[in-house]
Amino acid sequence: MKEAMIIINPSSGKEEAVDYKKKAIHNLEGYEVFVRETKGEGDATLFAEEACKRGFDLIICMGGDGTVNEVINGMAEKPHRPELALVPLGTVNDFVRAISLPLEPEEALEVLKSTNTREADIGKVNDRYCINIIAVGALAEASFSTTAEQKSKLGPLAYVVEGMKKMKEKQPFPLELSGEQNWSGDSLLTLIAMTNSIGGFESIAPEAEVDDGSLHVYIIEDMPIPKFLLLLPKILAGKLTESPQVHHLKASEIQASSSFDMKANIDGDEGCTLPLTVKSLPRHVKIRIPEGGSA
Repeated sequence: MKEAMIIINPSSGKEEAVDYKKKAIHNLEGYEVFVRETKGEGDATLFAEEACKRGFDLIICMGGDGTVNEVINGMAEKPHRPELALVPLGTVNDFVRAISLPLEPEEALEVLKSTNTREADIGKVNDRYCINIIAVGALAEASFSTTAEQKSKLGPLAYVVEGMKKMKEKQPFPLELSGEQNWSGDSLLTLIAMTNSIGGFESIAPEAEVDDGSLHVYIIEDMPIPKFLLLLPKILAGKLTESPQVHHLKASEIQASSSFDMKANIDGDEGCTLPLTVKSLPRHVKIRIPEGGSA
């Protein structure tokens, strides 16, 4: 019999998480199902490592973007990597949006019955992994102070609201990018995108596909606050590159360094301090998608 592991963050789905877990088990006909509930940071990574080591056929990740990131960190570069199914219980659910999976948990649970899969890239950032975004700059750090309550009330707009507060302490930083493409100068915000969806906005990086093997780098140069505020609608509408003060680079690997003490935002959470070596691991995980979906 096939084996599946459900990794669930019960705090993401609140009281409904228990019901979703029961429905997931019901929909996994033909599988022996093991359930692991996270209680703290890093638990999902350890559980995913266990599933890889024991040769499980399927991991079902039930949680938000942070839980997905932890699961990816447990699976990355393992000799055996189970297929991955996603049931979104978070506020933003960027990767779920990017791969066009259902955002409603009830609909996502039905995908567990599917046999269809799509391969997706992941990123390696120094000795960590990500599946969606690396961002550097004061605005990127806004997510560190965005509370769960804000995200619950405002959804993706919570990041914009917190970002506007950060604009008051706006500070450009010297940035040097090297590798397949090079850039050097002062940046207000730099994004290294692996998918089109960032902070719940699905058009910010329209060039980025989940399986194109590339890192899409967007460097926003230093500019006065009023000018940046005029650029913001273009950022959210996916028209970043229309501005001459925004540079778009495409690479499979890139190094980023700064003379400032800059901390990266990785998949929405606080990550490594620069310098960074970022590379794409093409088509590294198989994601379960709806029957008839585009593989």
